[in-house]
Amino acid sequence: MTESIPVTRAVDHGTAKLMPDIDRERAWLLTVDGAPQSYVDLDEPTHLEFEYARRLGHVLDTVAEPGRPLDVLHLGGGALTLPRYVAATRPGSRQEVVEADRALLELVVSHLPLPQDARTVLHTADARAWLETAPADSADVLIADVFGGSRVPAHLTTLAYARAAERVLRADGIYLANLADAAPFAFLRSQLATFAALFEELVVIAEPGVLRGRRFGNAVLIAAHRPVDTAALARRTASDVFPARVQHGAVLREFIGTAAAVGDEDAVPSPEPPGGTFSVG
Repeated sequence: MTESIPVTRAVDHGTAKLMPDIDRERAWLLTVDGAPQSYVDLDEPTHLEFEYARRLGHVLDTVAEPGRPLDVLHLGGGALTLPRYVAATRPGSRQEVVEADRALLELVVSHLPLPQDARTVLHTADARAWLETAPADSADVLIADVFGGSRVPAHLTTLAYARAAERVLRADGIYLANLADAAPFAFLRSQLATFAALFEELVVIAEPGVLRGRRFGNAVLIAAHRPVDTAALARRTASDVFPARVQHGAVLREFIGTAAAVGDEDAVPSPEPPGGTFSVG
């Protein structure tokens, strides 16, 4: 049985902490260098505590008929929150997780083990390097949730990276990314422009306050070659505790404006969050 006492470990890229939630018996918060990374309830894997994770869950729920198994590739492991969610909501799904921090992955697996029936293979590797050698047309969904500290690494923001993601996705596959930015949205606009160069369909899910430039926050990017069920997403995100807005089509093209796709030569990480934005403890 997992003991409900805090665990602190030095991992490859910082100091990780697993902290029990006093309100939920077997629920844990994972932080790295004070920045929240994941939340897991071992008894209720469908509980998604973080709003951005819930939005990713809404997309996962609507990309195919309920319960249908999917082949899902996760770039960034954290506490394996979304692999647990997919295993619970779509039994029989085949999943692969790519996490650069081996010590972090070992900490999570030892203290918060995956269910025995979760068909999930874990890899320790750089996300882009692994993606560039992965089999083509092998994933129904690719979820990118990779942060170095609180920033998306520069090499995971470029057109070459987006091409690698597109190659691994099947023709009707869906790309999802957790991004973070604030007005004037130079980073988010550049990411949209980058994926617009390859994918016909783009959608962004974010809180209205973030989209209006009032504060720094997360935005979920969806890219696909087929229509996304934005009506279903809008209904689900509107009913969340912190409602979000679903942007697509002409509104999104106007938002992108003159932003250009990102090349490897001019790539930069996502912006540093203002002090205390994502920190705990």
